Amino acid sequence: MFALVILAGLVGGLVIAGLTQHDDDSASAVKAADAAAFPVSSSSATPSASRSPSSAAEADALAKAKAAAEEASAQAKAADDAARKKAEEEASRNKARATTPPPTNSAPKYPVPPSCDVYSGNKKTGCAVLIGMGFGLDQMPCLEKLWDKESGWNAKAANPSGAYGIPQALPGSKMSSAGADWKTNPETQIRWGLGYIKGKYQTPCGAWNYWNNHHSY
Repeated sequence: MFALVILAGLVGGLVIAGLTQHDDDSASAVKAADAAAFPVSSSSATPSASRSPSSAAEADALAKAKAAAEEASAQAKAADDAARKKAEEEASRNKARATTPPPTNSAPKYPVPPSCDVYSGNKKTGCAVLIGMGFGLDQMPCLEKLWDKESGWNAKAANPSGAYGIPQALPGSKMSSAGADWKTNPETQIRWGLGYIKGKYQTPCGAWNYWNNHHSY
């Protein structure tokens, strides 16, 4: 009987030991399954370390974009300022031109020689210019008669046709090539008229002869 009790105890011990070993193996298997199903991510453990390079690149890109936008805005403003300044300067110049008074008569270019003292007024000026431009004094009587007919030597003589001044230039603005004061300065008008005569008739007497035949020159 005693032998049977001992045998039963041995069997029970083996059974318990087997059950304990089975429980340990089962726990290990469960742990292994959990580890496979839920792996531990190194990135999850240190999220700030993995995102840091990307955040720095984004911040750098934003800073560059902002700087480029600011530079483009500054350039556009500078261009607008330059265009506005140019327009203001042009308007100022136009205003100055519009308000500039007409030029005064320039100083005589040809002094009156004693040989012209027999004349007076615009004819005396005409005699001085005649000699100064290389014509002989013998041409003065022809010039005197020519412009007596044309304008009476009146620097402001105006014709309905548009002819103006002592030589009756047509239109009068042609005389601006001799000076900006062509409307009021007898000498400017005479210089232009003698230049016209020299180019077309060679001498005042040549122009006077033509006038006698055509009543114009």
